[in-house]
Amino acid sequence: MEISRAGSSVSGKGPADWFTGTVRIDPLFNRFDPERVQGAAVTFEPGARTAWHTHPLGQTLVVTSGAGRVQRWDGPIEDVRPGDVVWFAPGEKHWHGAAPDIAMTHIAIHEVQDGKTVDWMEPVSDTQYGA
Repeated sequence: MEISRAGSSVSGKGPADWFTGTVRIDPLFNRFDPERVQGAAVTFEPGARTAWHTHPLGQTLVVTSGAGRVQRWDGPIEDVRPGDVVWFAPGEKHWHGAAPDIAMTHIAIHEVQDGKTVDWMEPVSDTQYGA
């Protein structure tokens, strides 16, 4: 058995190439394991969001606090709240982030394929976010 104590991992700032706004990433498990499932708690300040991206083996989000938004390419923006679970299929282009006036935290879970978990694309514009 292994217990990872809360606060034992160093928080990281979401890179500007991948996020708009202030985002904090807290690794939860298997951060650097090249062939396993990985997980992190990601906190988005109000209005913050990811860039468009895909995952080779899909991604599950478990919303734990606040209010957020998610969208797949050519789909409507969906509001999410604590307890909601979102699944993005492998290769599905999407973004996710906080609501305009409320922060949001989710646990992001994704599998590694050939050492990769995500393919980052263009930023989500203010127009796309506010649509």
